[in-house]
Amino acid sequence: MSESGMRRAPGTPCWVSLMVHGLGEIEDFYAALFGWEYAPGPVQLGPNVRASVNGLEVAGIGQLPPDRHLPTAWTTYLATDDADATAEVVRSCGGTVAVGPLDAGEAGRVAICSDPIGAVFGVWQAGTHLGTRLTGAHGTPAWNELVTQDTGVGKFYQSVFGHLTEATVSADLDYLTLHLEGRPVASVHGVGRALPHDRGAHWMTYFEVDDPDATAALAAELGGRIVQPPRDEPGHGRTALLADPEGAVFTVVRSSGE
Repeated sequence: MSESGMRRAPGTPCWVSLMVHGLGEIEDFYAALFGWEYAPGPVQLGPNVRASVNGLEVAGIGQLPPDRHLPTAWTTYLATDDADATAEVVRSCGGTVAVGPLDAGEAGRVAICSDPIGAVFGVWQAGTHLGTRLTGAHGTPAWNELVTQDTGVGKFYQSVFGHLTEATVSADLDYLTLHLEGRPVASVHGVGRALPHDRGAHWMTYFEVDDPDATAALAAELGGRIVQPPRDEPGHGRTALLADPEGAVFTVVRSSGE
């Protein structure tokens, strides 16, 4: 278990959030699944809450306007020291800036972007809110992975954020690990034709859990869905791919080191 109150290096995943149609129902689902407790988030971002584990913030959930009929999905945020400058680089490298940059009060400055393949990610310039405060405990973010057709899009993240890349390429694996300051911070998984047509390229959030099998069963009981049953995944450990009651997909993982 690790507590963080430090500003992240630019390009480091620092926060995850979910935009939903029914805030109350989804709050209840994740509270029962992960033990989350909630407090109001920045009013500038509309109806939203911040989820905490052991009193430390780990994720955000916001409510979509009633007229926005968008699919719900978890969004990974990458740290930056200057959201406006990063947004300009995103555009110049072939990406899109869909929202912002805009202020979230004293918490920081945010933009919602997509890479050239269409995968959505956030950019977060920290003010008083530095991002996820706790890792390594049940219900906390453990890893972020871009699931895309091939790892060529890794060059975009290299150009925007300065990631160093380490490729693992074999007959059945197209995988890229993104490094900053000598340590792995995220990954890009090229899945070719196995890319889900209903979601396209997307960032996947992994949440640490004590028992992926039990968590998957509980998710189904709570109105969610088991997309991929629990299995042992090389490089990650025991995982299960789940969806919440509104269809947002996420992965739960137990570290192979435990």
